[in-house]
Amino acid sequence: MTLPAKPRLLIVEDDEELATQLKWAMAKHYEVKTAQDAASALKLFKEARPKLVTLDLGLPPDPGGVQEGFRVLGALLEADPLVKVIVITGRQEREHGLRAVAMGAYDYMSKPVEVQELMVILKRALHLRTLEEENQALEARARMGAPQEMLWASKPMEEVWTRIQRVARTDAPVLLVGETGTGKELAAKAIHGLSPRAQGPFVPIDCGAIPENLLESELFGHEKGAFTGAHVKRKGRVENAQGGTLFLDEVGELPPGLQVKLLRFLQEQSFERVGGREWVRVDARVVAATNRDLSRAIQEGTFREDLYFRLGVVLIELPPLRERAGDITLLANAFLERFKNESGKKLKGFTQGALKAMEAYDWPGNVRELENRVRRGVIMAKASRITASDLDLKGGISAPDGLDLRSAREALEREMVEKAIARCGGNLTQAAQALGISRPTLYDLMEKLGMGERKNGGTPRRGEE
Repeated sequence: MTLPAKPRLLIVEDDEELATQLKWAMAKHYEVKTAQDAASALKLFKEARPKLVTLDLGLPPDPGGVQEGFRVLGALLEADPLVKVIVITGRQEREHGLRAVAMGAYDYMSKPVEVQELMVILKRALHLRTLEEENQALEARARMGAPQEMLWASKPMEEVWTRIQRVARTDAPVLLVGETGTGKELAAKAIHGLSPRAQGPFVPIDCGAIPENLLESELFGHEKGAFTGAHVKRKGRVENAQGGTLFLDEVGELPPGLQVKLLRFLQEQSFERVGGREWVRVDARVVAATNRDLSRAIQEGTFREDLYFRLGVVLIELPPLRERAGDITLLANAFLERFKNESGKKLKGFTQGALKAMEAYDWPGNVRELENRVRRGVIMAKASRITASDLDLKGGISAPDGLDLRSAREALEREMVEKAIARCGGNLTQAAQALGISRPTLYDLMEKLGMGERKNGGTPRRGEE
């Protein structure tokens, strides 16, 4: 997994020796740019858009004065009101530092500069800047109608949100694809919430969680006496979605007979209840989701090609968490706030080791696994900050050297699956829960990794405990 880029820091200092000293001191934690005058400082700021700036007020052509420095400070704040500027002043010029803070600078320091003190100030300034950016993003998404649970800073998720906004205004069926735990149901709720059907019901059903012999009745309802135990007429999920949105989660698990009936409903907006002879018309939009490769399922004959094209008029792919650079820490902090409030614990955040472990981890269970691990961390934490051990990450799992990306990923997946199964004593249902994935997904993953044959010679079956 690619680690997030270092935050950018611009050092504006006409003393070349001091500028070099600061650059080398900060290079480990920041991507550092330096400028020795106002013109180059403003040019670099426009190009690099750093979040942090250290600014010496005494700049050419009047290094003994402060007016040039104040002019640069005003220009920086006008270009980016969130930029955190730490002003550097002479020892006897405290009034200039206070004036700079009144103008909008984050803080000021007197020369000679204490590097360790400056590093602490920069760290606090960056933390505040991050919180302000997150707050702005949350407010913007709230205005756009994004569910509060949907958080992102990454480009892939921004593209997903753009597609959701576009398709929501139409009535076209949507197929959401992606690994388990990537947020497909949240995306479906967002589509519903932004659509003209927002005042109607949002009716979800997990097609992989209901036994096949009950699924048809659950979807389409039944007439009184249709089968043993059918004492009254009952509406199904499709009928309950009248005027709203029907969300078919794990649609790839539908048996062939129900695929035909669903296709007919998509074509004609009508169906027959189980045991019924009357056609029932329903005006409902269909949004479906799957973590399966439906193209492969079509080739294998387990999923109808015509149904695939009916469901996937618009296809939106939810990226796995490992490809959402910058989102892991954002989501982890959001989950931490929720769970610590529920638990009543006064936790301050994560240790640096925990943050590094989360960024290095591959997250096979995606956002759902991250949520579960943060919940575990809140429960297990003994100190004021959650450690990697509290999250049961132990610094992350390392891929073997000498492998290409695909082989390394498979090696990591195999190691994690084997460890989960071992911890759960061979119980595949519990292992799937520990990994934050569904039981069918675990079986598919084991098959992909050549782990279908167990030590006792049997092949795991759907529903086996």
